[in-house]
Amino acid sequence: MNGKVLIVDDDPEIRNLISIYLENEGLETIKASDALEALELLEVHHFDLIILDIMMPEMDGIEACMKIREERNMPIIMLSAKSDDIDKIQGLSSGADDYLSKPFNPLELIARVKSQLRRYKKYNIEAESTKSVIKIGDLTINTDTRQVWIKNREVRLTPKEFDILELLARNKGIVLSIEKIYEAVWKENYFKSDNTVMVHITKIRFKIEDDPKYPIYIKTVWGVGYKI
Repeated sequence: MNGKVLIVDDDPEIRNLISIYLENEGLETIKASDALEALELLEVHHFDLIILDIMMPEMDGIEACMKIREERNMPIIMLSAKSDDIDKIQGLSSGADDYLSKPFNPLELIARVKSQLRRYKKYNIEAESTKSVIKIGDLTINTDTRQVWIKNREVRLTPKEFDILELLARNKGIVLSIEKIYEAVWKENYFKSDNTVMVHITKIRFKIEDDPKYPIYIKTVWGVGYKI
């Protein structure tokens, strides 16, 4: 397993112990002796997971976790010498994904780290894949493969037709002028006498609309432009 883990604990022996076990599993580690140092490291490094002690000077792990959660969503495993249920609830309520009481079995910590990393990486892969798929009603656009489906039937578009459809779909609900569409797709200055966009819109409608005369996807806003 690969990934970068930030270990935050004011006890150097615990930091080093955790680091040794994680690096033996192929993970990269960076260590911080307190929460303030950890927050500084987060500004310059990307981490896949954070192991965060609760009992630390100046800023405790609870406050640090809440600050991290304001901008970042990587898994956080909290460590604490406190084992009462209320302490676990407080730790998890602050944004932590898991909680382990000290003293802990290093092998159990490794197992929990692996489990959290698997979930995090799976979530990120799924999130990235959904960015490339736009769904509007029965219309599906895959911007990676440049494929289009309407009611599960694949529709063949020319490159420029696809670019226009993608542009409108990514700006769903926004009216785009003919000039803006032309310049975004053709990368050239638009001339008022040019009806290229209108011709392409007509062709797209014949391919994706049930009745091109009464479109439900690409709508004309008279005197302004087009929108989805």
